[in-house]
Amino acid sequence: MPAPLPPLTITDLQKEARAFAIAESAHAEPSLFGVTDGKAVGTYLEHKFQTDLLNRYAYPRGSSAKGIDFPGLDVDIKVTSIRQPQSSCPFKSARQKIYGLGYSLLIFVYEKTDDAKAQAARLNILHTIFIEKDRTADFQTTSGLIRLLENHANRDDLLAFFAERMLPLDEIAAGILADEVLRTPPQLGYLTISNALQWRLQYSRAIEQAGAVHGLLRLK
Repeated sequence: MPAPLPPLTITDLQKEARAFAIAESAHAEPSLFGVTDGKAVGTYLEHKFQTDLLNRYAYPRGSSAKGIDFPGLDVDIKVTSIRQPQSSCPFKSARQKIYGLGYSLLIFVYEKTDDAKAQAARLNILHTIFIEKDRTADFQTTSGLIRLLENHANRDDLLAFFAERMLPLDEIAAGILADEVLRTPPQLGYLTISNALQWRLQYSRAIEQAGAVHGLLRLK
C-alpha cells in the first residue's frame, strides 16, 4: 500500500503556492490561447494548483456549499488579472467590512500573453499574496473607525459613520455592531470591499503592501 499523504498545513500551502507560481509562469498552455474570459483562466489555475496539491497532501476539499477552497485551513484561492486585480466573494454581513471575511486569501495575480507562433498562452504570475484573515477587512472602513476611536468616539459617532459609509445594516444591527466596535476595536484591513449583492474585493493596496505589513505575505 502507498504511504498515507501528509496533512496540508498553512506553511505547506504557502510554499507550494510559491513553487506553483514560478513553474506556471514558465509554462506555455495551448488550451488558453486566445481566451479572454478571466473566469476560465481562474478556473484553469485553481484546478491545476489543487491537482498538484492532491497528489502530495491530504486535506478536505472545498465546495460551493462550504464556500472556500481549503475549509480545513480557512483559506480561499483568488485568481485575478493584473489589469484589474479584483474578484467577488459571498456577502454574509456588513461586519465583514470591519472584522474581515472570516478566512484568509491566497491570491495569484497574473499577466496573460498569447504567442501566435506557438499557438499557446503564458500566464506570468506577477504576484502571489497571502492575506491572513484578520487583514481581510475594508481599508477605508477600518482606518476610519480606528481614527474615530482614537478621538474617543461614542456609539452615536459610530452609527453616523456607518450611515455615511452606507453599510448594509438595519437600525438594530447597526447598534449591535457599534457596541462591538467599542468593545473590540478592529485591526486595519487591506482590501477594498465594495457594497453589492456579492462583495467586490479589490487587491491593489494588498499587492502594494505585501511583505511590508504583518499579516500580508508576499510569496512571489
